[in-house]
Amino acid sequence: MWQDVLTIFIASALINNFVFARYLGLCIFFGVTKKMETAVGMSFTFTGVMLIGAALNWFIYKYVMMPLHIGFLKIVIFIGVIAAFVQAADTIMKKVTPALYYKLGIYLALITTNCIILAVPLLNADEYADSLFKSMALALGSGLGFSLALIIMASIREKLELADVPRSFQGLPISFVLTGLIALAFLGFSGMITL
Repeated sequence: MWQDVLTIFIASALINNFVFARYLGLCIFFGVTKKMETAVGMSFTFTGVMLIGAALNWFIYKYVMMPLHIGFLKIVIFIGVIAAFVQAADTIMKKVTPALYYKLGIYLALITTNCIILAVPLLNADEYADSLFKSMALALGSGLGFSLALIIMASIREKLELADVPRSFQGLPISFVLTGLIALAFLGFSGMITL
């Protein structure tokens, strides 16, 4: 069982990275990677929301929705749980670290509608509803994989500010090119583990 948990963790962080393999979560990815400080702050926030949201949704799905046969409402219920938790995280961050709260700006609220935050509980409900450990491995691996993507991109984008980038590629175009190149590098992990 622990081998399966480790496999799910590594696969979700590197092989099936939501940003570089599935191209999900790009709004926040491009929005907060201009500075390393905001990328690191979003990494912690996103991974925390991912873990707690996935755990809450797993328990609700397993012990409430399945016994009541209301699995067809999972998207609505999962979004509601995530929205409530992100609102709580938003309020806590505003009180505890106001500087980071204002730097993250609208992207903090966008965690609620981020497709990765919703994809993980949906994958857990479809594939790992039988095991909390597997569900948490997927959530932690996905959160850390997204964090890795944010930190890699932020470090490159900070260096690009000093580079001589052609005018037509400045800003978002060069970011898309870089994302494609990093995705090609992550493709090298694809032979590591087969699920």
